[in-house]
Amino acid sequence: MPRNARLVFLVCFSLSLLTTATSFAAEPIDIGSRLELLVDDTLIESRSETARFELHHPTPKEIVFTYDKPWEGTGCGYQSIFKDGDKYRMYYKAWNLDVQEKKLGPNHSNFTCYAESDDGIHWKRPDLGLFSFPPGSGDKHNNIVIGKAYRDWMKSAKPDPVHPAVFKDENPACPADAKYKAILRSRGPHGLLVLKSHDGIHWSLLSEKPVITDGAFDSENLAFWDPATRQYRAYWRYFTKGTTNEKNWKPSGLRDIRTATSDDLLTWSKPQDLKYGDAPPEQLYTNQIKPYYRAPHILVGFPTRYIERGWSKSMEALPELKHRKMRSSISNRYGMAITEGLFMTSRDGVNFKRWPEAFLRPGIERKDTWNYGHQYIAWQLVKTKSDTAGAPNEISLYATEGYWTGKGSKLRRYTMRIDGFVSINAPLKGGEITTKPITFTGKELKLNFSTSAAGGITVELQTPKGKPIEGFTEADCTELFGDTISRPVHWKNGSDVSKLAGQPVKLKIKLKDADLYSFQFE
Repeated sequence: MPRNARLVFLVCFSLSLLTTATSFAAEPIDIGSRLELLVDDTLIESRSETARFELHHPTPKEIVFTYDKPWEGTGCGYQSIFKDGDKYRMYYKAWNLDVQEKKLGPNHSNFTCYAESDDGIHWKRPDLGLFSFPPGSGDKHNNIVIGKAYRDWMKSAKPDPVHPAVFKDENPACPADAKYKAILRSRGPHGLLVLKSHDGIHWSLLSEKPVITDGAFDSENLAFWDPATRQYRAYWRYFTKGTTNEKNWKPSGLRDIRTATSDDLLTWSKPQDLKYGDAPPEQLYTNQIKPYYRAPHILVGFPTRYIERGWSKSMEALPELKHRKMRSSISNRYGMAITEGLFMTSRDGVNFKRWPEAFLRPGIERKDTWNYGHQYIAWQLVKTKSDTAGAPNEISLYATEGYWTGKGSKLRRYTMRIDGFVSINAPLKGGEITTKPITFTGKELKLNFSTSAAGGITVELQTPKGKPIEGFTEADCTELFGDTISRPVHWKNGSDVSKLAGQPVKLKIKLKDADLYSFQFE
């Protein structure tokens, strides 16, 4: 080929690649009519310096449960809480830690227990009559659903009832006799067992052998059906360094989280370690990950951060110093360690945006706080009625207090506005964001937002090149102000955007003294 011809070919080929790359980069994101949370920058093309992501925090409410029955002990936790029809269900570990000078006393509690509620606030223990307590006494008036005592269904397996995670299986193909699943650590061989139940009370093994074996598992290890990918996903504890051995497991490094997927809960993909972008390496105890119920393509997690601060004047000023010193006589970390809740989110199940700031701080210093096991957030959130008359429903989260520092731990409820984990926030002087090109279905654009009396939000719809679309410009938009979970955006000609459905558009959103939590085309 002559030189000039080769040059012409290379130029044309390069232009073709550039055109293809530009076309690919501009490919719109199809969001359909799904709800989009403002928890990450996946849909954001640009934002002004004054428009920033703001992490919000739950509001503490009442103690909803006190674990004070003889079979429950001082270390109850690892709650699995979910709405099931008109009923709220709670499963939890019953574990006793008898703290004595330089030693731990005998442990009489190794159970998974069950409670239920009509409103997510007032809980009761049903009298199940399945296990005797004390063992061998014949007294079965308790709420124990899984115990260490031998039962025929356990066969050769040895499920550990103090590491439970229970869920209702949302797989449409799930058999009726397995509508409820439980993930329990195996006491031998090393790994995770899967249990099934038709009613959430009477359990049997899905497999006699552990289905996942590569990990540490000394935490609340969990799994669920992911409706976005139509497969099961598991998350469990491992250490960033260390070895797994069925006979002798020696941890080292950081406590962290691992994941895998499965079509049947029995055969699992190769494990992947979670990645957190630019978040610093930290000790993560639990993970509490699940699809967000209003936007199941987004996973939200509430891991526990574990911190050892060492002895200092501030450490000695924390509540219950005498008991803290006694715990330290067994191990310094029992007296010095502090735990709190974090927030993280993901769209692929592996890469997470984890906020380094605390989502649920230990809070004002008081009895049963600022200790090891405090603020373990239950798996996971539920929708409840607001106790403010006329207000919309809200989210309830639950977290542990008094973990093995007294006669029994407690569960406190916290509340948040729906979708209210993170917002795009701007001050009164204003700020703005512009989305990447998207396509949608629906008739109206609805926002979940909060403003001051002086604040407001406007929305302009643009072409992918940033040109305002006639009839949907900023000047045409009626400014929104107020505080609501869902309100349609109006322009001079109304709120109907259906003529733009399926076409690539950008949203240019201006805010002043306002928070935008989510948006949705409906």
